[in-house]
Amino acid sequence: MPIRSEFPAAGSDYLDGQSDGWEYRTAFAGTSLEASYTMLKAFLKEEGYGDIPLPASTTELNLFRHPARGNQIPLFQERGYFHNPIKIFFHAHRLKTNTLILCIYNETVEQHLLKFHGIIAS
Repeated sequence: MPIRSEFPAAGSDYLDGQSDGWEYRTAFAGTSLEASYTMLKAFLKEEGYGDIPLPASTTELNLFRHPARGNQIPLFQERGYFHNPIKIFFHAHRLKTNTLILCIYNETVEQHLLKFHGIIAS
C-alpha cells in the first residue's frame, strides 16, 4: 500500500526509512546527484505523490541548496525544497553531496499544515 494511502506507523521501518507517525524520513544516495534525484522522484510516484510539483532537474533543485536571502546566510536553517507534504534536503556533510534526504509528512494528522510549516510544534 502506498505511503499516501497508509502512512507508516510510529516506530516502523518502511523501505529503509523511519517513521514516527508524523514524519517518514529516508535517504537516496546515487553515484551522482542526478541518479539520487531520479530515484527520489520514482519513489514519490510509486508512493502516491506523483502529483507534487518538483524541480524539473537537478540544476533547478540545486537553486534550493542556498536560497538567496539578501547578504545574510542563515546558520542553522535546513536547506532544500519544500512543497506540502514533502521536503527534500541536501545532506549537510560535504562528502555526501550526492545524497538527498526525503521527508514525507502525514497529511491526516490534525493541524497538518500548521505543523508542516513549523507554526506549531509537531
